[in-house]
Amino acid sequence: MSTYTFIKYEVTAGVATITLNRPDVYNALNDEITFELQDALKTVAKDDLVRVVVLTGEGKAFCSGQDLKAAQGGQKRSFLQSLHKRYNPIIRAMRTLPKPIICRLNGVAAGAGCSLALACDMIVASEEATLIEVFINIGLVPDSGSSYFLPRLTGMAKAFELCAMGSRVKADEALTLGLVNKVVPPARLDEAVTEYTNYFAQAPTKAIGLIKKMLAKSATSTLDEMLDYEAYCQEIAGSTDDYQEGVKAFLEKRKPVFAGK
Repeated sequence: MSTYTFIKYEVTAGVATITLNRPDVYNALNDEITFELQDALKTVAKDDLVRVVVLTGEGKAFCSGQDLKAAQGGQKRSFLQSLHKRYNPIIRAMRTLPKPIICRLNGVAAGAGCSLALACDMIVASEEATLIEVFINIGLVPDSGSSYFLPRLTGMAKAFELCAMGSRVKADEALTLGLVNKVVPPARLDEAVTEYTNYFAQAPTKAIGLIKKMLAKSATSTLDEMLDYEAYCQEIAGSTDDYQEGVKAFLEKRKPVFAGK
Protein backbone atom coordinates (compact mmCIF):
# COMPACT_ATOMS: atom_id res chain seq x y z
CA MET A 1 0.00 0.00 0.00
CA SER A 2 1.24 3.46 -0.88
CA THR A 3 2.47 5.78 1.82
CA TYR A 4 1.16 9.33 1.50
CA THR A 5 2.21 12.60 3.09
CA PHE A 6 -0.95 14.71 2.79
CA ILE A 7 -3.71 12.11 2.77
CA LYS A 8 -4.47 9.01 4.84
CA TYR A 9 -5.51 5.85 3.01
CA GLU A 10 -6.98 2.90 4.90
CA VAL A 11 -8.91 -0.20 3.82
CA THR A 12 -11.01 -2.13 6.34
CA ALA A 13 -13.64 -4.76 5.57
CA GLY A 14 -14.24 -3.62 2.00
CA VAL A 15 -14.27 0.09 2.88
CA ALA A 16 -11.47 2.40 1.65
CA THR A 17 -11.28 5.64 3.65
CA ILE A 18 -9.40 8.53 2.04
CA THR A 19 -8.78 11.38 4.48
CA LEU A 20 -7.44 14.78 3.40
CA ASN A 21 -4.75 15.34 6.00
CA ARG A 22 -3.66 18.99 6.18
CA PRO A 23 -5.78 20.02 9.20
CA ASP A 24 -3.57 23.03 10.03
CA VAL A 25 -4.74 24.69 6.76
CA TYR A 26 -8.28 23.23 6.79
CA ASN A 27 -7.18 20.57 4.27
CA ALA A 28 -6.44 23.15 1.57
CA LEU A 29 -5.32 21.63 -1.72
CA ASN A 30 -1.69 22.08 -2.71
CA ASP A 31 -0.09 20.37 -5.72
CA GLU A 32 1.07 17.34 -3.73
CA ILE A 33 -2.29 16.50 -2.14
CA THR A 34 -4.07 16.60 -5.51
CA PHE A 35 -1.56 14.16 -7.02
CA GLU A 36 -1.83 11.90 -3.96
CA LEU A 37 -5.62 11.93 -4.34
CA GLN A 38 -5.30 10.93 -8.00
CA ASP A 39 -3.03 8.07 -7.00
CA ALA A 40 -5.35 6.88 -4.21
CA LEU A 41 -8.33 6.82 -6.59
CA LYS A 42 -6.31 4.70 -9.06
CA THR A 43 -5.46 2.32 -6.21
CA VAL A 44 -9.12 2.08 -5.20
CA ALA A 45 -10.18 1.33 -8.78
CA LYS A 46 -7.74 -1.59 -9.04
CA ASP A 47 -8.45 -3.11 -5.62
CA ASP A 48 -11.20 -5.74 -5.96
CA LEU A 49 -11.47 -5.96 -2.18
CA VAL A 50 -12.71 -2.35 -2.00
CA ARG A 51 -16.49 -2.17 -2.40
CA VAL A 52 -17.12 1.40 -1.17
CA VAL A 53 -15.05 4.57 -0.63
CA VAL A 54 -15.36 7.22 2.10
CA LEU A 55 -13.85 10.66 1.43
CA THR A 56 -13.40 12.96 4.42
CA GLY A 57 -11.15 15.59 6.03
CA GLU A 58 -8.96 15.49 9.13
CA GLY A 59 -9.81 17.95 11.90
CA LYS A 60 -12.51 20.64 11.76
CA ALA A 61 -12.81 21.10 7.98
CA PHE A 62 -13.58 18.84 5.05
CA CYS A 63 -11.63 20.91 2.52
CA SER A 64 -11.16 24.68 2.15
CA GLY A 65 -10.29 24.46 -1.56
CA GLN A 66 -7.15 25.59 -3.35
CA ASP A 67 -4.26 26.53 -1.05
CA LEU A 68 -3.93 30.19 -2.06
CA LYS A 69 -0.72 30.69 -0.07
CA ALA A 70 0.96 27.76 -1.81
CA ALA A 71 -0.22 29.12 -5.17
CA GLN A 72 1.58 32.44 -4.61
CA GLY A 73 5.23 33.02 -5.37
CA GLY A 74 7.25 31.60 -8.22
CA GLN A 75 6.09 31.99 -11.79
CA LYS A 76 2.54 32.89 -12.74
CA ARG A 77 0.30 29.84 -12.58
CA SER A 78 -1.80 28.68 -15.51
CA PHE A 79 -5.30 27.98 -14.23
CA LEU A 80 -5.93 25.92 -17.35
CA GLN A 81 -2.94 23.64 -16.74
CA SER A 82 -3.65 23.40 -13.01
CA LEU A 83 -7.21 22.22 -13.64
CA HIS A 84 -6.28 19.79 -16.41
CA LYS A 85 -3.38 18.26 -14.47
CA ARG A 86 -4.53 18.46 -10.86
CA TYR A 87 -8.26 18.85 -10.33
CA ASN A 88 -10.09 17.49 -13.38
CA PRO A 89 -8.41 14.06 -13.19
CA ILE A 90 -9.68 13.71 -9.60
CA ILE A 91 -13.27 14.56 -10.51
CA ARG A 92 -13.20 12.27 -13.57
CA ALA A 93 -11.75 9.42 -11.51
CA MET A 94 -14.47 9.85 -8.87
CA ARG A 95 -17.31 9.91 -11.38
CA THR A 96 -16.03 6.97 -13.44
CA LEU A 97 -15.08 4.82 -10.42
CA PRO A 98 -17.42 1.79 -10.63
CA LYS A 99 -17.87 1.87 -6.85
CA PRO A 100 -19.87 4.22 -4.61
CA ILE A 101 -18.13 7.16 -2.93
CA ILE A 102 -19.60 8.56 0.29
CA CYS A 103 -18.56 12.00 1.45
CA ARG A 104 -18.23 12.22 5.23
CA LEU A 105 -18.77 15.97 5.38
CA ASN A 106 -17.30 16.84 8.76
CA GLY A 107 -16.94 20.61 8.32
CA VAL A 108 -16.59 23.35 5.74
CA ALA A 109 -16.34 22.42 2.04
CA ALA A 110 -15.33 25.52 0.10
CA GLY A 111 -14.41 26.16 -3.53
CA ALA A 112 -12.78 23.07 -5.05
CA GLY A 113 -13.49 21.39 -1.71
CA CYS A 114 -17.19 21.94 -2.36
CA SER A 115 -16.74 20.43 -5.83
CA LEU A 116 -15.01 17.41 -4.29
CA ALA A 117 -17.97 16.85 -1.97
CA LEU A 118 -20.51 17.22 -4.79
CA ALA A 119 -18.56 14.74 -6.95
CA CYS A 120 -19.26 12.00 -4.39
CA ASP A 121 -22.28 9.74 -4.88
CA MET A 122 -23.74 10.51 -1.46
CA ILE A 123 -23.02 13.09 1.23
CA VAL A 124 -23.54 12.47 4.95
CA ALA A 125 -23.11 15.82 6.68
CA SER A 126 -22.47 16.94 10.22
CA GLU A 127 -24.89 19.62 11.43
CA GLU A 128 -21.83 21.89 11.64
CA ALA A 129 -20.86 21.41 7.98
CA THR A 130 -21.24 24.13 5.34
CA LEU A 131 -20.87 24.22 1.56
CA ILE A 132 -19.59 27.41 -0.09
CA GLU A 133 -18.78 28.20 -3.71
CA VAL A 134 -16.22 30.80 -2.67
CA PHE A 135 -14.63 31.34 -6.11
CA ILE A 136 -16.52 34.59 -6.76
CA ASN A 137 -15.00 36.15 -3.62
CA ILE A 138 -11.64 36.34 -5.40
CA GLY A 139 -13.06 37.06 -8.85
CA LEU A 140 -13.00 33.48 -10.15
CA VAL A 141 -15.62 31.11 -11.53
CA PRO A 142 -16.55 27.68 -10.14
CA ASP A 143 -14.39 24.79 -11.32
CA SER A 144 -13.71 21.10 -10.61
CA GLY A 145 -17.23 20.20 -11.71
CA SER A 146 -19.35 22.54 -9.59
CA SER A 147 -21.01 24.11 -12.64
CA TYR A 148 -22.04 20.59 -13.70
CA PHE A 149 -23.25 19.23 -10.35
CA LEU A 150 -25.02 22.27 -8.87
CA PRO A 151 -27.73 22.97 -11.49
CA ARG A 152 -28.53 19.27 -11.64
CA LEU A 153 -29.00 19.12 -7.88
CA THR A 154 -30.65 22.47 -7.11
CA GLY A 155 -32.04 23.81 -10.40
CA MET A 156 -30.62 26.68 -12.43
CA ALA A 157 -31.77 29.71 -10.39
CA LYS A 158 -30.42 28.45 -7.06
CA ALA A 159 -27.20 27.25 -8.69
CA PHE A 160 -26.65 30.72 -10.14
CA GLU A 161 -27.24 32.33 -6.74
CA LEU A 162 -24.80 29.99 -4.97
CA CYS A 163 -22.08 30.51 -7.61
CA ALA A 164 -22.56 34.22 -8.27
CA MET A 165 -23.04 35.29 -4.65
CA GLY A 166 -20.84 32.76 -2.85
CA SER A 167 -23.68 32.02 -0.45
CA ARG A 168 -22.86 29.91 2.59
CA VAL A 169 -25.15 26.85 2.67
CA LYS A 170 -25.52 25.31 6.11
CA ALA A 171 -26.15 21.58 6.46
CA ASP A 172 -29.91 21.79 7.05
CA GLU A 173 -30.43 24.03 4.00
CA ALA A 174 -28.18 21.74 1.96
CA LEU A 175 -30.49 18.85 2.88
CA THR A 176 -33.57 20.84 1.81
CA LEU A 177 -31.89 21.77 -1.49
CA GLY A 178 -30.97 18.15 -2.21
CA LEU A 179 -27.21 18.80 -1.98
CA VAL A 180 -26.70 16.22 0.78
CA ASN A 181 -28.40 12.93 1.66
CA LYS A 182 -28.39 13.07 5.45
CA VAL A 183 -27.58 15.49 8.27
CA VAL A 184 -26.69 14.28 11.76
CA PRO A 185 -25.17 15.72 14.96
CA PRO A 186 -21.34 15.68 14.87
CA ALA A 187 -21.21 12.88 17.45
CA ARG A 188 -23.30 10.65 15.16
CA LEU A 189 -21.41 11.31 11.91
CA ASP A 190 -19.29 8.16 11.98
CA GLU A 191 -22.27 6.01 12.90
CA ALA A 192 -24.35 7.45 10.04
CA VAL A 193 -21.54 6.92 7.51
CA THR A 194 -21.04 3.35 8.76
CA GLU A 195 -24.72 2.56 8.13
CA TYR A 196 -24.15 3.35 4.44
CA THR A 197 -20.74 1.64 4.18
CA ASN A 198 -22.12 -1.52 5.82
CA TYR A 199 -24.81 -1.60 3.15
CA PHE A 200 -22.51 -0.93 0.19
CA ALA A 201 -19.75 -3.30 1.41
CA GLN A 202 -22.29 -6.14 1.06
CA ALA A 203 -24.16 -4.87 -2.01
CA PRO A 204 -23.88 -6.08 -5.65
CA THR A 205 -20.98 -3.76 -6.52
CA LYS A 206 -21.04 -4.36 -10.29
CA ALA A 207 -24.69 -3.28 -10.47
CA ILE A 208 -23.93 -0.17 -8.42
CA GLY A 209 -21.09 0.75 -10.78
CA LEU A 210 -23.50 0.39 -13.70
CA ILE A 211 -26.09 2.56 -11.91
CA LYS A 212 -23.46 5.33 -11.61
CA LYS A 213 -22.79 5.13 -15.36
CA MET A 214 -26.50 5.09 -16.23
CA LEU A 215 -27.40 8.11 -14.11
CA ALA A 216 -24.43 10.07 -15.49
CA LYS A 217 -25.47 9.26 -19.06
CA SER A 218 -29.12 10.14 -18.39
CA ALA A 219 -28.17 13.80 -17.79
CA THR A 220 -27.45 14.27 -21.50
CA SER A 221 -29.59 11.55 -23.12
CA THR A 222 -33.08 11.11 -24.54
CA LEU A 223 -35.54 8.54 -23.19
CA ASP A 224 -34.96 6.33 -26.25
CA GLU A 225 -31.19 6.45 -25.70
CA MET A 226 -31.61 5.53 -22.04
CA LEU A 227 -33.98 2.66 -22.81
CA ASP A 228 -31.30 1.21 -25.09
CA TYR A 229 -28.55 1.86 -22.54
CA GLU A 230 -30.58 0.26 -19.74
CA ALA A 231 -30.97 -2.86 -21.88
CA TYR A 232 -27.21 -2.88 -22.53
CA CYS A 233 -26.37 -2.48 -18.82
CA GLN A 234 -28.98 -5.04 -17.75
CA GLU A 235 -27.34 -7.61 -20.04
CA ILE A 236 -24.04 -6.97 -18.20
CA ALA A 237 -25.67 -7.10 -14.75
CA GLY A 238 -27.49 -10.30 -15.69
CA SER A 239 -24.19 -12.07 -16.37
CA THR A 240 -22.71 -11.35 -12.91
CA ASP A 241 -22.23 -13.84 -10.08
CA ASP A 242 -24.23 -11.50 -7.84
CA TYR A 243 -27.29 -11.82 -10.09
CA GLN A 244 -27.06 -15.63 -9.86
CA GLU A 245 -26.71 -15.38 -6.08
CA GLY A 246 -29.62 -12.92 -5.83
CA VAL A 247 -32.00 -15.22 -7.70
CA LYS A 248 -30.82 -18.27 -5.78
CA ALA A 249 -31.31 -16.49 -2.44
CA PHE A 250 -34.79 -15.35 -3.50
CA LEU A 251 -35.83 -18.91 -4.40
CA GLU A 252 -34.30 -20.26 -1.19
CA LYS A 253 -36.04 -17.53 0.85
CA ARG A 254 -32.79 -16.24 2.42
CA LYS A 255 -30.75 -13.06 2.37
CA PRO A 256 -28.31 -12.92 -0.57
CA VAL A 257 -24.58 -12.90 0.10
CA PHE A 258 -23.18 -10.66 -2.64
CA ALA A 259 -19.47 -10.94 -3.43
CA GLY A 260 -19.32 -7.83 -5.61
CA LYS A 261 -18.56 -9.95 -8.70
